[in-house]
Amino acid sequence: EILVRALQLGADLIVFDRELQPAQVRSVSEATDLKVIDRSQLILDIFAQRAQSREGKIQVELAQMKYLLPRLIAGQDSAFSRLAGGIGGRGPGETKLETDRRRVRDRINRLDKEINSLSQRRQERRKVRSKREFPVISIVGYTNAGKSTLLNTLTSSHVHAEQRMFATLDPTSRRLRLPREQEVIINDTVGFIRDLPPDLLAAFRATLEEINDSDLLIHLVDAVNPRWQQQLESVERILGQLEFTQIPRLTVFNKADLIDRETLENILRQAAQSDERDVTAVSATKPQTLRPMLERASAILARNLTGQPDENAESPEEIEYAAQT
Repeated sequence: EILVRALQLGADLIVFDRELQPAQVRSVSEATDLKVIDRSQLILDIFAQRAQSREGKIQVELAQMKYLLPRLIAGQDSAFSRLAGGIGGRGPGETKLETDRRRVRDRINRLDKEINSLSQRRQERRKVRSKREFPVISIVGYTNAGKSTLLNTLTSSHVHAEQRMFATLDPTSRRLRLPREQEVIINDTVGFIRDLPPDLLAAFRATLEEINDSDLLIHLVDAVNPRWQQQLESVERILGQLEFTQIPRLTVFNKADLIDRETLENILRQAAQSDERDVTAVSATKPQTLRPMLERASAILARNLTGQPDENAESPEEIEYAAQT
């Protein structure tokens, strides 16, 4: 059935929306004579295309090597073999497969050490920031929710923002002045996606550590996407896996200008009723819609950093209404 459909479409590649075992990939590929990739490999390939900084490239390569290792098999000229050339050479009595696996393990060890070094440098930078006693806000969310656009609008920055998946792989930090002259550090982070490959999550731990020191998470959700609820829950699930659930969170629905008010109200009501989320709505491209979100963020920080409620803060009802007008 897959082969017939592929012939009808003139396809030369089959993509499975799930992770496949190496034996499954070989079986389907041999049966159809087509290249087969699974969900994890597709995501890794996208990340590899988006990585620009040295840190981003190291993290993606580590995830690729960990994905590749169990998939090296005898009798195939692996992509790693072609890339590695004669580096390392074959040891006494080693088969080609054993040589390939040794090279991959050695490369994984080197990349792990580089990432640990990067993590230590990031930790030092965070210590310097914490000495200045600025609260930290991190923008998290599903890929393509508008996180970089929101950061740019809030801070008049020019961080790369594009309407495509994983346009941002490297975290960016900026200073931001909240209402009532409160200064904070705000971070833009890598986007999440459902069923994120575990190796990729592990490889990006140095980047994701930025979130751990946050005093508040702004969880940005694409209100226009018909699957907003699944995306919201996927991000919350990943935050749980990373053990970030203890960080206060404000759920912000973006692109509020692209849907009618009644639909937006229903979305906010539905999201607030589930798990008693703190919710509001904005349009990241329109600065005039952002003040209610900033007021709410300021109130949450005041409450959690001082233990006292912010008496000057607007109520959630006032904030939601202001975001919609």
